[in-house]
Amino acid sequence: VLLVESGGGLGQTGGSLRLSCAGSGEMSSIYVMGWYRQLPGKQRELVAQVTNTGTTNYGDSVKGRFTISRDNAGNTVDLQMKSLKPEDTGVYYCNAKTLLTGAIDFDYWGRGTQVTVSS
Repeated sequence: VLLVESGGGLGQTGGSLRLSCAGSGEMSSIYVMGWYRQLPGKQRELVAQVTNTGTTNYGDSVKGRFTISRDNAGNTVDLQMKSLKPEDTGVYYCNAKTLLTGAIDFDYWGRGTQVTVSS
């Protein structure tokens, strides 16, 4: 599985940005896709994720501001970010999960895209 992110860049406080992630390869094995971020000096954290059945989950800090969506084919996941804050600045990573033999989670990651929010 290969994940390629696009979007991001520079945004303003209160503004909007959109991230997109296109997956290729054995996408039929993927059961959830989402976005994580790594803020300066902090560990990587969940931003949002969506399962094959459409169930979504958001990190507390982005609830009500960010919206995740996935295309019907399940190969692309978008993150619409609104009401941006300077503390949203960081590197955003696309993530896809599959289950290996023995029900062990395996994560695929994109290379990351920088989001910078100016105050």
